[in-house]
Amino acid sequence: MDRLMAMRAFTRVAETGSFTRAADSLNMPIATLSKLVKSLEAHLEVRLLHRTTRRVVTTPEGEAYYEKALRVLIDIEDIDASFRATSGTPKGHLRIDVGGSTARDVLIPLLPDFMQRYPDIRIDLGVADRPVDMISGNVDCVIRGGPLADSSLIARHIGDAEMVTCASPGYLKAYGVPAYPDELRNGHRLISYLSPVTGRPFPFRFRENGQTREIGVPHYLGVNESNAHLAASVAGLGIIQTFCYSVKPHVNDGTMTEILKAWRPAAYPFHVVYPQNRHLTHRLRVFIAWLAEVFPAALKGKPGECPA
Repeated sequence: MDRLMAMRAFTRVAETGSFTRAADSLNMPIATLSKLVKSLEAHLEVRLLHRTTRRVVTTPEGEAYYEKALRVLIDIEDIDASFRATSGTPKGHLRIDVGGSTARDVLIPLLPDFMQRYPDIRIDLGVADRPVDMISGNVDCVIRGGPLADSSLIARHIGDAEMVTCASPGYLKAYGVPAYPDELRNGHRLISYLSPVTGRPFPFRFRENGQTREIGVPHYLGVNESNAHLAASVAGLGIIQTFCYSVKPHVNDGTMTEILKAWRPAAYPFHVVYPQNRHLTHRLRVFIAWLAEVFPAALKGKPGECPA
């Protein structure tokens, strides 16, 4: 039995709750992974996992072994990383999750720079507005905007995005241009961004005299994906609040118009997030450092775009 490989196999099963997902994340046949775990249990003379038809969970002994094995695996990776770091050439596989419009408008345009700097790092990019389970999904880090709800995660602030209120010229010609936020109550059609988790609409927020206020108007249309949310407004269906970086090409070419500029809401914070018990590899360290370097300016946009 390859003891180290067996420990890796067991910890991935414990984290994902599935032999299939663990095998996929380790890129090995499920039969091989199952054999490794069984061999480890036989070697230890203890049952580590309780298998049901729906899920695999750790036994009390398995939970204790997982904590100790994880520390050993992290120590081994630390040793390896310390030698790799001296060579200045981080290598390996990074799995990153990011929201739809942030991927399209910010991260992907920047990625050629990162991949040129670190050609030996391979990236799997998961693009979705719905939050991902970082442990079971075997994700190294997540880029997300807004407040952080999960205190078990480590987060680093990587910039702030301006929020703007916009509509298409066709919509504004048909329904008029609101002069102040309360006019949105007078027959205007709002397109709300719906939380991919709860399904609830995010309120329209405006900043006035240093204070934030919300406009409670029922939405005409709700959309739970950021790119489709913008597309609905470009199509003339109503007014949206969205990120400056997302709408700026349409503002620049005249297909969207910013309104209510004097009441722009507060900037939206962005973070890169990773689990506390996930080892910060050399490749993840350089990626986070790169994000901190390039993301703040990219979130704000180039001079002259979405002017204040």
